[in-house]
Amino acid sequence: MARSIFEDVSGDKVDAPKPKPARKPSRRAISVWLMGLFLLVALMIVVGGLTRLTDSGLSITEWKPVTGTIPPMGEAAWLIEFDKYRATPEYLLQNAGMSMAEFKGIFWWEWGHRFLGRFVGIFWFFGFLWFALRRQIPTGWTTRLVGVGALGGLQGAVGWWMVSSGLTGRMVDVASYRLAIHLGLAFIILGLIAWFVFTLRRESAELLQARRRREGGLRTLATLLVVVLFSQILLGALVAGIDAGRSFPTWPSMAGEFLPSESFDYAPFWTNFFENPALVQFNHRLLGYLAFFLGGLAWWRSRASALAGVRFSFDWMMVMMFGQMVLGIVTVIYGAPVEIAIVHQLGAVVLFVITLKAQFEASYPVEQKISRA
Repeated sequence: MARSIFEDVSGDKVDAPKPKPARKPSRRAISVWLMGLFLLVALMIVVGGLTRLTDSGLSITEWKPVTGTIPPMGEAAWLIEFDKYRATPEYLLQNAGMSMAEFKGIFWWEWGHRFLGRFVGIFWFFGFLWFALRRQIPTGWTTRLVGVGALGGLQGAVGWWMVSSGLTGRMVDVASYRLAIHLGLAFIILGLIAWFVFTLRRESAELLQARRRREGGLRTLATLLVVVLFSQILLGALVAGIDAGRSFPTWPSMAGEFLPSESFDYAPFWTNFFENPALVQFNHRLLGYLAFFLGGLAWWRSRASALAGVRFSFDWMMVMMFGQMVLGIVTVIYGAPVEIAIVHQLGAVVLFVITLKAQFEASYPVEQKISRA
């Protein structure tokens, strides 16, 4: 009788070595990692807002991606940093006579903002490396995840481009349009991460089936609302960049007028849309009304959906839309104090993501399960 090649001479049989099972793509684990990244980016937006509201963004005058991680050590190092700041227009024209203690207060805000940015990059890099080495990234997702990291790196460069605009000439703040680009890119990154999380928490086959239930009209309305909200966020950055939120602390009128009479006083004409506090705040208010109207229309249209998940997501969108509108009015009436303005900015993050979720639910509705009575 033929002997097995896996049988030794003593007659004992030896089992054939079993190949190691290939690791399966881990959609759920990657979504958890991305949720952590999402929270860090959201925190980055809030800290960045506080840095702007406390006029701390120009306290560090150099961009040192690696060595800048270490803060000043000792009084001599602090004096060097303070001397660099005292050569800036912001100090010479606005903060002359600032004490070392006051300088340290604004320095730590900006240092914390930059340190958090570095930590976000590290969190992305090691998370991506972990899943890549374990071959757990689903097919087609490597490029998307690398793209998030690349946008994060670009955001750091845009951040320095923004800061550098306030270190020359007679500038005592960063250029408002650069601030808008910086904040807009942060929301693009945040929105992509949120969408990826929504997608990864459902299986590919399930998503393909869900596309057949897509509610086209409602999805179109939600997409339009996302675009309007993103534009409103850019306008909000312009408002913050020139402190326009403190210019007209009245509502619904603006100092007794619908459109302030000084709205087009700047020359050249186009600069009014970016630098004139009257027109910038007016545009922010007007687009807010449009967003509220579109949100209400989308919510009303969602009432006709037969799917409870779709209706529920638009319910929450409308609740947050109303809350954000109230926050905006309160921010204006009280002259944009730091504690209210930052809550309003955080509200923008929540509303933007909830609206994205409503758009996703309209695009990939979860199948309705009918239970027995």
